Amino acid sequence: MLHLIFKTHIPSYPLNLFIDNFFYYEGFDPEHSIDRFLPDGNTEIIIDLTEEPKYIYDNNTLKEIQACHHVWVSGVRTEFISIPSGKESRMLVVTFKKGNAYPFYPMPVNELTDYVVDADLIFGDKIIFLREQILSSKNIDEMFRHVETFLYSAGKNSLFHTATSDCVNFALTNIINNPGILNLESMSYKIGYSHKHFISLFKKQVGVTPKNYMKILRFQKAVLEIEKDTLINWSSIAIESGYYDQAHFINDFKLFSGFTPSEYLNKKSDNLNYVPVR
Repeated sequence: MLHLIFKTHIPSYPLNLFIDNFFYYEGFDPEHSIDRFLPDGNTEIIIDLTEEPKYIYDNNTLKEIQACHHVWVSGVRTEFISIPSGKESRMLVVTFKKGNAYPFYPMPVNELTDYVVDADLIFGDKIIFLREQILSSKNIDEMFRHVETFLYSAGKNSLFHTATSDCVNFALTNIINNPGILNLESMSYKIGYSHKHFISLFKKQVGVTPKNYMKILRFQKAVLEIEKDTLINWSSIAIESGYYDQAHFINDFKLFSGFTPSEYLNKKSDNLNYVPVR
């Protein structure tokens, strides 16, 4: 019988300004083999500590369409993706704060949107060496220290906020706190950039336009409302999540999950944003 090990770590300053956490797991043994992962606004680096490739599957046929090896980067998603359930996996994952992965990548973050990319194509051999260090580590804490050292080196001077990043973060905070309300012209005025320039800055740092990011986070608020409600009232959930009406709520929910809200409620697992499909 497998023994589940799950451990999280919040990195030290200044990495903690940009990274939510690292987490390590092994021994996860779900009954299903494939999950549908829903857009959550996050960007991650996934370090696979097994030798078997992990696959991305066609959302309709569930046939393998992409193999991922050793370490890969997952950009912000605007659509759901079909991935392994984590069965027989051993992984260390870096989860960035929303809109704050940009210091660590040598290109605008929007170039990774809706892509899963082998990390050596971005970081070169350094990321392969990091994985070797992790595999040679005596314990999980030592693994986390190696990842911190790598990310600090990758970020370097970009780890300190600039006027541009502060402006985008101001907009991000407003969207995260109020995903149902977004006035781009007012936001641009407060920040001091033209409407067009603000959208360009936001997209390069976050991965998508402010409007699309708002839609993702509004959908995520609906997912969280469903999780916490014991007596489901779809009209109330739509309003609480920032939707104008139930029709917009259902349309957006199906766009981002492939399910109606009712279908999602019946199919969802205990793991937020992961829906078993096979």
